[in-house]
Amino acid sequence: MNNKNSEKCVKQLLIEMGEDPTREGLMKTPSRVTSVMKFITSGYSQTVKQVVNNAIFTQKTQGMIVIKNIELYSTCEHHMLPFFGTCHIGYIAQGKIIGISKFARIVDMYARRLQLQERLTEQIAQAIMELVNPLGVGVVVNAQHLCMMMRGVEKQNSIMTTSALLGIFREDSATRKEFYSVIGTT
Repeated sequence: MNNKNSEKCVKQLLIEMGEDPTREGLMKTPSRVTSVMKFITSGYSQTVKQVVNNAIFTQKTQGMIVIKNIELYSTCEHHMLPFFGTCHIGYIAQGKIIGISKFARIVDMYARRLQLQERLTEQIAQAIMELVNPLGVGVVVNAQHLCMMMRGVEKQNSIMTTSALLGIFREDSATRKEFYSVIGTT
């Protein structure tokens, strides 16, 4: 992202809205907005390999591994307004596990892009499948979308839930049921 070009665009947008970009409260807004946009879209400049940083370990396990309530903040690609919520991830390892903090990093990497919640959920699940080839992966995302809350239908209490189930999580109802039970979803 080119800072000068981006700042020019934000300045022009302020003018189009009827604002004076030279007034005290807005003079640094183009620079601030550019910095914010760089941060909230920083996932484009990252790869799964970079964020996992070799934190894959050999470990024999028998049960399901679940990481709940990973906070996420993303930006709707349709309206460029935030959506936010939690992500729950479960997987059944086949001898390889991922360092726990890396799950949050994977979520953040995909969330820090212009996104659709449906795509975000599937990208997280697919990344884990490709990293450690588990028997299966389950990902559930619950999020509130400001594009629905503060404009359009203005429904402030709506929550969207998406899931991606791969491998045994899709194929075996008992595994799926256990995952949903652990994360508190029926």
